Amino acid sequence: MTEKRYKFIHKLLFGAGLVVLVLVLCAFMFSGDNTKLLKALFVEGNTREELQGILSDLGIKGYISAVILSVVQIVLTFLPAEPVQVLAGVAFGVPVAVLCYTVALLLGNTIIFVLYKFYGDGIRDYFSKNLHFDLNKAARNKSVMAVIIALYLVPAIPYGAICFLAASVGMKYRRYIFVTTLGALPSALLVITLGDIVMSSSLAITVAVFAVTVLLVILALVLKKQIIQRINLLLDAPAYSSATTVKPYGSKRLDFLYFFVRIWFFLCGIRIKYTNKLDGELPEPSIVLCNHGSFVDFVYAGALIRKKSPHFIVARLYFYKKWLGKLLKAVGCFPKSMFAQDLESAKNCLTVLKKGRVLAMMPEARLSTTGRFEDIQPGTYLFLKRAGVPIYTVKIHGDYLADPKWGKGMRRGALVEAELDILFTKEELAALDVEEIRRRTEERLRYDEFEWLKSHPKVKYRSSRIAEGLENILSKCPVCGQKHILRTKGREVFCENCGKIATMDERYNFVGSSPFANLAEWYDWQMSELLREIVEAENADGYILSATVELRQSSTDAKTMTRHTGNGTCYLNKTELKYVGTQDGKEVELKFPLASAYRILFGAGENFETYVGNEIYYFVPENKRSAVEWYMASVLLAEASNKQ
Repeated sequence: MTEKRYKFIHKLLFGAGLVVLVLVLCAFMFSGDNTKLLKALFVEGNTREELQGILSDLGIKGYISAVILSVVQIVLTFLPAEPVQVLAGVAFGVPVAVLCYTVALLLGNTIIFVLYKFYGDGIRDYFSKNLHFDLNKAARNKSVMAVIIALYLVPAIPYGAICFLAASVGMKYRRYIFVTTLGALPSALLVITLGDIVMSSSLAITVAVFAVTVLLVILALVLKKQIIQRINLLLDAPAYSSATTVKPYGSKRLDFLYFFVRIWFFLCGIRIKYTNKLDGELPEPSIVLCNHGSFVDFVYAGALIRKKSPHFIVARLYFYKKWLGKLLKAVGCFPKSMFAQDLESAKNCLTVLKKGRVLAMMPEARLSTTGRFEDIQPGTYLFLKRAGVPIYTVKIHGDYLADPKWGKGMRRGALVEAELDILFTKEELAALDVEEIRRRTEERLRYDEFEWLKSHPKVKYRSSRIAEGLENILSKCPVCGQKHILRTKGREVFCENCGKIATMDERYNFVGSSPFANLAEWYDWQMSELLREIVEAENADGYILSATVELRQSSTDAKTMTRHTGNGTCYLNKTELKYVGTQDGKEVELKFPLASAYRILFGAGENFETYVGNEIYYFVPENKRSAVEWYMASVLLAEASNKQ
């Protein structure tokens, strides 16, 4: 038997079985005293009390008949839902009618889903021709669920037709039954309630409700073509993208955000001191450089320059999530693939300056790990030279200690100081070479939070969890020498082998028998230990760092920042970062040269990552505490390569 003939017989048998089922249901509906209910609903002008009396006499059979009638209405897609819903409201009242109709929806929608699986091609052609939907486009569009739910609000479109449409865009059953049932219930509830009102109200109210309902149905029929066109326009709308063309915006948006942020800082117990050392206003165009010790540094910098509606460069990762990306774009931010070639970002930088606006950037391009200045990519200084506009700085102190990269929340009692000052005039910039620009920029932006804290002896950080999260940047135990086995609780740092190692006081100092004065000293020690490992390994077979990882990349639905795309193993040596594993179901080997990546970024206790163009490769190691080692190794390997 050929496959085509087999499918034909299969469909024929299914169709015959469906006809038999319908006949059995009809026989049930028209059997015995069930006909009394049908006559009462469609022929006789009974009162609510009389209808309820008939239902009481029928018992469960009456409710089953009502469900079957609703199922038939749903499956026979040419029948509109409203008459049956009104009658259900008249006969049963709202609670019982809604329950019966929900059961009918689940059954009827399921029958339609099965029907589509058997006779899908013909049904698909019908919708393409009669409703003028591009079903292939609808299936790919992330808004298709919203479109389907919106169709249920149009009185003239039968529920069964919408169900067939939902099935035709390739939804899985669980998603399909959820969307079609959820979409139908609000309008069903409304119409059932209208039916209930008809029996409960005066003749005038009944006539008015009936007239409004008829008017809405007629209006929907008249505007049906326009409604479908609007839905197709929605399907034609391009999917959200992190890509951004920078546009001007009003400073009042930042004023509005800043107002609420100041309240938040106050509630968190953060004191902020702003200093503006400029003689006049910030000129336009200009560039403002800011050091980057905390995730919220743009708030401190923005407070000093917000009246000029600055455009901040922000890591592209945050633009993958739709609501966050739109918020950032609304306040003039645009994305940058950190430590990667990014033509879009470069064009936006030039656009900002050509349009005579203020470009704000954090040239370290990552959060400080230990509250000290991180190096700046050399190409940044060449960009400043070629920009040919005045350069300013916002130097911030105390931001890292108020909210460290690895920390668990803001620290009450923190003091943050932010100072705006000029670095280069346009004339000075033209006269200086790139090396001098680098030297003076780093001299201005260089910071050490622990040295700053010494000059502020009254600052104390009131946090009962002040040490929690340190295990995500301190990777090695100074006692047993084991890696990634540290943990923290409250103010204490423990080793899984050695027990308690250190206690942190309210000024970030380790007290007691700790081998280090603070976390910066500990980090420097483990960097020297890692350097020793690398040197010894290079003198032998060559240094290789490896880990089992989950690969995540930019989100496709824009509801999250990243999505799972595979599992595999990462390797790092002196020339490249390599991933071997799966990517979207395929076996791959991906290589990322360190020369172009510059640094491997990391999220404390979360991941390490790199960009290629507009795409992120976000690796989540099996032991998340090890993420910091990938950053440390990339720094040391790059420095060793530069010395050769």
